[in-house]
Amino acid sequence: MASSSSFLVLALFALISWQAIASDPSPLQDFCVSTSPMHAVLVNGFVCKNPMNVNADDFFKAANLDKPRMTNKVGSNVTLINVMQIGGLNTLGISLARIDYAPLGQNPPHTHPRATEILTVLEGTLYVGFVTSNPENKFLSKVLNKGDVFVFPVGLIHFQFNPNPYKPAVAIAALSSQNPGAITIANAVLGSKPPISDDVLAKAFQVEKNTIDWLQAQFWENNHY
Repeated sequence: MASSSSFLVLALFALISWQAIASDPSPLQDFCVSTSPMHAVLVNGFVCKNPMNVNADDFFKAANLDKPRMTNKVGSNVTLINVMQIGGLNTLGISLARIDYAPLGQNPPHTHPRATEILTVLEGTLYVGFVTSNPENKFLSKVLNKGDVFVFPVGLIHFQFNPNPYKPAVAIAALSSQNPGAITIANAVLGSKPPISDDVLAKAFQVEKNTIDWLQAQFWENNHY
């Protein structure tokens, strides 16, 4: 009987712990406007501004998200609005991004280590997908049209691609973290500083070392601005 009770307690603790780490911590007050997000280095948030000094501008940014953005050589531009741009987002567990896609442009395979993403197509068509974790590595994909919505679960590798060779596309994404982070797979693996040993990568990808050397010599451009 005692062992059964202990098991129930442990199971309940595990469930509570999982809920606690599923997203950004919930605030215990109305807000906690960050004082200097560009300079402070703290864990899970920034120092709070005195609530008596908070005003509407702490929750506002003239971001011009209705304006198209220039895209880079992979054909995309991600304009992220997170706690670094709006101090009022501190502790609130949400951020936003506008993503512009050139014809045949893509937001290449990447992951958000701290956020689930929900994406809405505003203009054009997108081919999107994500891959589940090991060992299945199941690939789930969909073609989205204007007005369609798709969800990318937290931490999973995903992408968006504009299959139209003539027209651009635009999407808006909401993310379940004030600072979701982004790891673009090609940039991280092939463009790390200093570089990962070509012995390691050649073995991992089962290719010749000169193939890895050529890939590492490329310029791996960031598309997050």
